Amino acid sequence: MKTTPHIDPQAPIAPTILLPGDPLRAQFIAETYLDDAQQFNSVRNMLGFTGTYQGTPVSVMGSGMGIPSISLYAWELIHVFGCTKLIRIGTCGAMQEGINLYDVVIAQAACSNSAFMDQYDLPGTYAPIGSYRLIEAVRERAKAAGVTTHVGNILSSDTFYNAIPDFNERWQKMGIMAVEMESAGLYATAAHAGVEALGMFTVSDSLVTGEATTAAERQTAFTQMMELALPLAQI
Repeated sequence: MKTTPHIDPQAPIAPTILLPGDPLRAQFIAETYLDDAQQFNSVRNMLGFTGTYQGTPVSVMGSGMGIPSISLYAWELIHVFGCTKLIRIGTCGAMQEGINLYDVVIAQAACSNSAFMDQYDLPGTYAPIGSYRLIEAVRERAKAAGVTTHVGNILSSDTFYNAIPDFNERWQKMGIMAVEMESAGLYATAAHAGVEALGMFTVSDSLVTGEATTAAERQTAFTQMMELALPLAQI
């Protein structure tokens, strides 16, 4: 079986893989939702599992924090292990009024202050976007389940603690819905390889109201997002 410096699979990896940042969230998903789950990876404690969801094979694996981390895992999962559908399920900070704690944000596109796109040497500015097919499927399921979702442009920031005093305000003025740290890199990596990717997030805090969830809630309580993401393996 093939291996990489970061993934040493002890079980198969499915074509569809969910990528929470936190490896403990990957373990929670496997234990809660997957039948016959097997752990396939433990390198650097970045836990990965494969099982079935309603009879369809699906994998879930932690991806770490930031564009460099998720992108190296995504590259290996695509090019070495054959994944064709990569779904980031994470948390985000709301940047607009009317986006509340526990709402689900779906990244139609992902702006960034990262230099990650420079490697492609494009003659212009690349706009990383998610798979419309996956966006549409999540939206339809969310409407049927009565889950509040917001679809639009998000920010994948390289900086969690930013030295620019009005950093958030500048992005808010451009209509950015929420901020996280990974999806722009995932989208670019997937686009370059010709596969599908989607970033979807539960709102864990609000930069507008100052509300925030706890670490325990971020690990296990965001079940609506998980339940929207898992059926994407079946399409």
